[in-house]
Amino acid sequence: MTVHDEILTSFHRRAAFDPGMADRRQAGDAPTFFAAGAEIYAQGEKCGSLYTVEFGAVRVYRLLADGRRQISAFHLVGEMFGFETDATHHFFAEAISATGIRIQRTTLLHGDFASALLPMALQSLVRAQEHLLVLGRQNATERVAAFLLDMSERQGGLRRIDLQMARADIGDYLGLSIETVSRVFSRLRQKGIIRLPNLRGVEIVRPQALEDLAA
Repeated sequence: MTVHDEILTSFHRRAAFDPGMADRRQAGDAPTFFAAGAEIYAQGEKCGSLYTVEFGAVRVYRLLADGRRQISAFHLVGEMFGFETDATHHFFAEAISATGIRIQRTTLLHGDFASALLPMALQSLVRAQEHLLVLGRQNATERVAAFLLDMSERQGGLRRIDLQMARADIGDYLGLSIETVSRVFSRLRQKGIIRLPNLRGVEIVRPQALEDLAA
């Protein structure tokens, strides 16, 4: 299977969890394509659009004073991002892999769409709060376990999940080194809690054990 085929397969599978995606495609809202690593918007830029992931994945991050990168969020197919409390972006947004983004100016949003913004914004707030709890209260194994459960939930509760982000991305999201992330993945695999069918795939073999670790 080619990379293009894999992208389309992932897109159609995830579309099942976002029924509105098909409606948007039929309405002719063609996504804007971003190559892997391409910048979608930069910290300090003026904002005025909302972004919906049609295929691929996005990382949102900030560069710290010492040059380190802190990833604050990942956005997957069907998810919206770009909310800000003022007129400028406070983070960078970047395509993790080949990614299609539907971009809508906030001034052009129709009533039905605009009415859905509040629950989407609240969902983003809840995820940000949960991320802070993970960073502040859990050890490395618990952080990775919580991350895998979150990815599974956001991919429709699948046991076999796609992780388009690299181990370094996961580390920058969880506040861990890439070596620590890799060791935890290996430890979970050795215990039979997960399988690693390929570099970017994870199969959750024992979901209850993973939940116990994340509790």
